[in-house]
Amino acid sequence: MKIYTRTGDSGTTGLFGGPRVAKDDSRIEAYGTVDELNAVLGCVRAAIDRTIRSERSDRSDDDSLTVLDSKIVQIQHELFSIGAELASPRPDEFQLRVIGKVHIDRLETWIDETESRLAPLKQFILPGGSEVASYVHLARAVCRRAERRVITLANGVESETPIGDTVIVYLNRLSDWLFVVSRDVNRLLDCPDQPWEKP
Repeated sequence: MKIYTRTGDSGTTGLFGGPRVAKDDSRIEAYGTVDELNAVLGCVRAAIDRTIRSERSDRSDDDSLTVLDSKIVQIQHELFSIGAELASPRPDEFQLRVIGKVHIDRLETWIDETESRLAPLKQFILPGGSEVASYVHLARAVCRRAERRVITLANGVESETPIGDTVIVYLNRLSDWLFVVSRDVNRLLDCPDQPWEKP
């Protein structure tokens, strides 16, 4: 199977089990942004790998970074499933709704566990710090955009199967988790968060 088909040269693409739509259709924007988030999480994993392989490789934080890497892989698989759900106007017909309350509850548990290791946040902080944390901040920002794109899609659906609240809630929790992870990574790597200063 060739990677190029030429069927999209006119600016349209086919939905899974559905019609062809414009490539800037709200559904394409939604699952395309989820795909972008997944790609950024791949960058996070590469940065984790570089950090572990660096001169800091004997540090005790390597185990924590390895655990974080495994969690991100889990998230990447789930985002792929969300993309599949969003890519179809009839996800129930193809049994594509696989993300549920159990996934949201797990994210909330991860948030609580991570927050328990952090000092209370008393002011806004700038995105950045270590390389890993900087990529996590980027992932958080893209996750927020993915959430907005899914909301746009959900609000625009009329005759199609409605977009469930689960995907929106999942992305909301995921962005919260990514925020606390960015802080926790900076803590692990002795790279303090930089407070925002009003100009």
